[in-house]
Amino acid sequence: MQLPLQITFRHMDHSDAIEARIREEVETLEQFYDQIISCRVVVDAPHAHHHKGKLYHIGIDLKVPDAELVVSREHHEKHEHEDFYVAVRDAFADIRRQLEDYARRRRGKVKTHIVPPHGRISEIHPEGDYGKIETPDGREIYFHKNSLINETFEHIEPGMEVRFTEEQGERGPQASSVHVIGKHHVVG
Repeated sequence: MQLPLQITFRHMDHSDAIEARIREEVETLEQFYDQIISCRVVVDAPHAHHHKGKLYHIGIDLKVPDAELVVSREHHEKHEHEDFYVAVRDAFADIRRQLEDYARRRRGKVKTHIVPPHGRISEIHPEGDYGKIETPDGREIYFHKNSLINETFEHIEPGMEVRFTEEQGERGPQASSVHVIGKHHVVG
């Protein structure tokens, strides 16, 4: 870590045991991701609730390259957080998940869902066994009746939405593997 760990105690006295536990958790984060710039932890023991005992709130502010990860426990009113160690466990589990997501994004290992090309049938030429698909960006893509996957050429009509695989043909772009999209499919 580039800057030293900061631990702040609010509404309670400093505790060596609590500080030691937090340092262990931060060391675990550093072993997982060694580019942490800084970490600030706030341990708060506000006034006791009428129906619950004193709840510990743990706030964590973790700075990493190009991002700041934050966990605030103030909105959690869990009975389990009367136990300091449970409150710390939950807060560091949250920040660990955020750090894992951040690290995956940095490594480029985030799953991306590529939406296949789509459009609407704009023309049908039964005499030539072909048609054209208009894409959202206004291009016209040729398709042959044999490219249809889940529908017959006789049952398609202009305006139907389709997904397809685009490839370069002899006369320009053409669609293969044309799937007619049912009314329950969402095109992104």
